[in-house]
Amino acid sequence: MNYLFWALCALIIVIALLFVVLPLWRNSSRNNDVLRDAANLEILRDQVTEMDTDLRNGLLNQELYEQGKSEIKARLLEEVKATMQSVSQSSSNKILATSLAILLPVFSLSLYLYLGNYNAALPLDEKVVADSNGIIHSEQGIRALESQLKNRPEDPNGWFMLASSYIAKNRYKDAAVVYEKIVELVPDDAQVWANYADIYAMAHGKSLQGERVAGYLKKALVLDANNITALALSGTASMQSGDYASAIIFWQNLVSKMEPDSLGKQRFEANIQRASQLLSEQPGGNEKLARLMAEKNQAVAATAVSGKVALSPGLANKAAPTDTVFILARAAQGPKMPLAVFRKQVKDLPLEFTLDDTMAMQPQLKLSGFEQIVVVARVSKSGTPMSQPGDIEGMSGPIKPGTKGLKIVIDTVVP
Repeated sequence: MNYLFWALCALIIVIALLFVVLPLWRNSSRNNDVLRDAANLEILRDQVTEMDTDLRNGLLNQELYEQGKSEIKARLLEEVKATMQSVSQSSSNKILATSLAILLPVFSLSLYLYLGNYNAALPLDEKVVADSNGIIHSEQGIRALESQLKNRPEDPNGWFMLASSYIAKNRYKDAAVVYEKIVELVPDDAQVWANYADIYAMAHGKSLQGERVAGYLKKALVLDANNITALALSGTASMQSGDYASAIIFWQNLVSKMEPDSLGKQRFEANIQRASQLLSEQPGGNEKLARLMAEKNQAVAATAVSGKVALSPGLANKAAPTDTVFILARAAQGPKMPLAVFRKQVKDLPLEFTLDDTMAMQPQLKLSGFEQIVVVARVSKSGTPMSQPGDIEGMSGPIKPGTKGLKIVIDTVVP
């Protein structure tokens, strides 16, 4: 296969040379123009000889002789100049063609050796057959992949495939060894570190206890504090060690990012209830639970936005008392989906409001998840939060979550 690859490369270079070098060489090899110019020069010389004879024989007077001779000299100079240019151009084309014939292959090969990946020309062995999940099920295929990775140790995709294949066969110790290589190649991926913690635990008694597992999970959460796998495993590790309060914290953070009514969310909510029960049975457990709830409420309050909304007196006649008023927060930059929504009626204006994470329309989109937000107050004629022509609205500028004392006036008709 290596010979075939280089043969194809050589063929491509030859074809490229034929398109570039051959036309130059052909132009340089066209001697017809030079021969024609030489013949023209010979004709001019014969004409001069004939004029000399005609002058001696009295067929031409001196004036006509001099005039004809001047014309022939001028033509002679033009022919000599054209001949020299043709010879020069022919020589230049030959030099350029020869240079390209040498430099093009050398430059192409040098560029490939510098930028290319020679190992990429080596195909996977026919025995290495993976399914749609990137898992090799045959022992023969696994051995073939192991052999290939010895020649391609910098290929993370190959190592991922090998680790997945080991896991499918419950070879967790081998998978853990492979993941040690993967984290070297991909050190800044939170999911890789979370997977490494899980696999290392499976390879060592299926226990998440120990400094190494804790270190891998901590690394994952440092890279991505919202990584689902790391949060789930960290909660489980805390549960196994009897640290029920930490388990509750990790799992509460986890369920806040899961889809409502999903089976995963229901399972972890049940885990939180179990951890809360076990915590309450410990000495001082109820106090810890109360403190956790207070801390959760404080965290929500810390990012809450509050203020006052009023309707401009000049637009009071454009709104009915029963028209719906939406007060919502959305990201200053990013998705336009409301992060929190508060609903009232025009008759309630002016009113004070508070928006916080408990009002999120989607668990993964919350006030606390964005650095800057915008608060919009809108009188909706359609009764929906989406802006429609004829609605009346007012809004704040970009603010940080946790801003208090906002004052928003509904003073603009949506065109």
